[in-house]
Amino acid sequence: MTKQWMLALCAVLVWGCTEVSPTPTASAPAKPKDGELAVPTGYQNGPTFLSEVQRPDAKQVRELFINAVGARTNAGQPFPNGTVMVMELYTAKMAGETPETGADGKLVKGDLAKILVMGKGEGWGQEVPDNLKNGQWVFAAYGPDGNALAEDFTKCRACHAPLAQKDFGHRYDEYFEKRTAR
Repeated sequence: MTKQWMLALCAVLVWGCTEVSPTPTASAPAKPKDGELAVPTGYQNGPTFLSEVQRPDAKQVRELFINAVGARTNAGQPFPNGTVMVMELYTAKMAGETPETGADGKLVKGDLAKILVMGKGEGWGQEVPDNLKNGQWVFAAYGPDGNALAEDFTKCRACHAPLAQKDFGHRYDEYFEKRTAR
């Protein structure tokens, strides 16, 4: 990966900055592909998309974050280029084969298992087959140690593909409903 490409990617992923829309030139860096987005530094200090998302079917608790660019989006609108979302997947604490629940009935969060990143930029994600295109979104996955994981991003794309009306974002409506209620 070239230094120029890394600097351009970092500019797009700066958490909380304004929308970045690089001007194409003959020497413009390549658009990132799945697996090439970095985990944004300090994302936990930015806006929360949703917190303590319960997934008993997957025995997980999820924490979702969105950068300031995406947080400015209004309900019913697509997220702008420069939006970055991060999802932390935590295993649920287990009592044998059964996930533990707290007094509130929610799963008890265990260890961080994986960090997933979803970013949107002009012309991104266009190298995949048409049935797997998710607008201009690309995906990346990291272990709890911050090292990139060799994921099959076709699974991410296939899961998000039916959500075109919600800019390919799971829990789009829930996010805007909870944000309005805050």
